[in-house]
Amino acid sequence: MSSDAPGQPVLECRDLTKQYHHRPAHGVRPAVLDVSISLARGECLGILGESGSGKTTLVRCLSMLERPTAGSVRLAGGEFSSLRGRELRQIRRRVQVVFQDPYASLNPRQSIGSALTEVIHVHKLLPDGAIPGQVASLLDQVGIPPGWAGRYPSELSGGGRQRVSIARALAAQPDVLLADEAVSALDASVQAQVLNLLRDLREQTGLSMIFVSHNVHVLQYLAQRTAVMFGGRVVEEAAAQPPPDWLHPYTRELLAAVPVVGQPLPQARTAGTSARGGLGLTGCPYRDRCPLRLDRCEQQDPELAAVAEAHLVACHAVAAQPAKGPAS
Repeated sequence: MSSDAPGQPVLECRDLTKQYHHRPAHGVRPAVLDVSISLARGECLGILGESGSGKTTLVRCLSMLERPTAGSVRLAGGEFSSLRGRELRQIRRRVQVVFQDPYASLNPRQSIGSALTEVIHVHKLLPDGAIPGQVASLLDQVGIPPGWAGRYPSELSGGGRQRVSIARALAAQPDVLLADEAVSALDASVQAQVLNLLRDLREQTGLSMIFVSHNVHVLQYLAQRTAVMFGGRVVEEAAAQPPPDWLHPYTRELLAAVPVVGQPLPQARTAGTSARGGLGLTGCPYRDRCPLRLDRCEQQDPELAAVAEAHLVACHAVAAQPAKGPAS
């Protein structure tokens, strides 16, 4: 692996595709198709989309838990996706994942202190004598009393388990933390605590992070940029702060589905396809649900293109509208 160069992304993928083979009648179906994203050091990139949009598959490919069918993943400028065996095991620790379900993420027969110790020991990050102090420091960093190191996951709340999952990821001293719906299984008040923890960690340590969510408000709070996925593709990308004027009709559909206090609940979608249903190799994957659908959407897949400063959209209808500002 090469060392970081000024301005070089800490993690990036180019034209990443992941295909799964189904029954013969269904052939090959790409879960992620030609996705290119980059993550700057110290940045939090949000990935927004409904279930089935390809978010989790993208995370699994970025962490090399699954190998991409095509395209590349680079970590600190060095090729990541082509590594095998010992080289891959040595580098994989630098990209850690926090999964959605804190109940399934930890071994119920292993104390939380032992879980952290195992990570440090396996990767040979510290001498054995220094490990207990590091375990205490990690627990304190995520808001768990160090004296709880001997407790088991069953003795913690859901939020406590997720904090331990984050501490275990940090124990590997990663360059990048990938959080896959890391708060969606938690109560609202606990969600806020974990989000505050992740935000503080990024601001205090410069940790780079990709946070996957279907919740627009979570990403507005946590992320500097947000990429919106539908049908395995990125259909829009923009800076999250200040909140942009989202242009893609799918992104607007997601925003319209967010309940607002004092207003009637949004109506459920009654027509069109799911995120998977629109997935194909030709044409816009969103065309069956799109209110702006054009004839070309049937056969021509729109490319992700700049429509304003740091704002990319993949939509024929949006591209046909007058530009709102200088393109980057």
